[in-house]
Amino acid sequence: MKSSDLGELIALAALWGASFLFMRMGAAEFGPVALSAVRVIGAALFLLPLLKWRGQMDALRRHWRAIFIVGAINSALPFLCFSYAALSISAGLSAIFNAASPLFGALVAWLWLNDKLTRSRVLGLAIGFGGVIWLASDKASFKPGGSGWAIVACLAGAAFYGIAANFAKKRLNGVPPMAVAAGSQLSAALVLLVPAVVWWPHTMPSHGAWIAASLLAVACTGMAYLLYFRLIAHVGPANAIAVTFLIPVFAVLWGWFFLDERITAAMVAGCAVILVGTGLTTGVLKWPSSRRAAQT
Repeated sequence: MKSSDLGELIALAALWGASFLFMRMGAAEFGPVALSAVRVIGAALFLLPLLKWRGQMDALRRHWRAIFIVGAINSALPFLCFSYAALSISAGLSAIFNAASPLFGALVAWLWLNDKLTRSRVLGLAIGFGGVIWLASDKASFKPGGSGWAIVACLAGAAFYGIAANFAKKRLNGVPPMAVAAGSQLSAALVLLVPAVVWWPHTMPSHGAWIAASLLAVACTGMAYLLYFRLIAHVGPANAIAVTFLIPVFAVLWGWFFLDERITAAMVAGCAVILVGTGLTTGVLKWPSSRRAAQT
């Protein structure tokens, strides 16, 4: 990987990590539904002109049904889940649970697409989900004021990402990525438009909340998509997925620096276990016996 590609990978992780910060900053005033709607509407307004400029609108028209479904399960629903979670748990903790998305993706691929589960991937799933369960049991409380439902929402959001990745692989293989990115944000905007009108906050959000929502839409969604697909083109999807390991790091740091969120030993340990499991599941990390077998 070139130094310029590495720089873009770090920038992408910083942007996606910041999305958890901006959700924390905006969710209380907007509410989860309105904040998610502002996010996808802003991202769609940013990406659609670029799609038009690239002359790829026809791809969006041809595949609009599948793209609409991806928009619902890869943007509208998970954005709602994580915005809801942002009301009661830290940016870093949300991002750590989000790092389980590839685990759900591998599980769905095995159940739905009959993908082979190697010994290394099975071990990764066991370690990763073990870390999720341990961290969730350490943090979750379903008593009034507890974080239990927020953690459930994070895991639901991660599961939606895993389902969407497999659906896109099955139904949108070969479709220009920009068409999927722009079309999915437009679709998510259509899904959330009416609910956002119904649940729009009675009190107009502050300038700070609007700035957070705008950065969430344009920088953390629109620009991040452009960086992600640029990285895939330059270094391939197998290397681009390494961003998964950096997002929680940045989210924890942003939350600590800007919101004075605590970094606990349980968060660090749980994050490490989940990321080891994710690494084994995605193939970024190799179990020693698997590596030796590959060399013989």
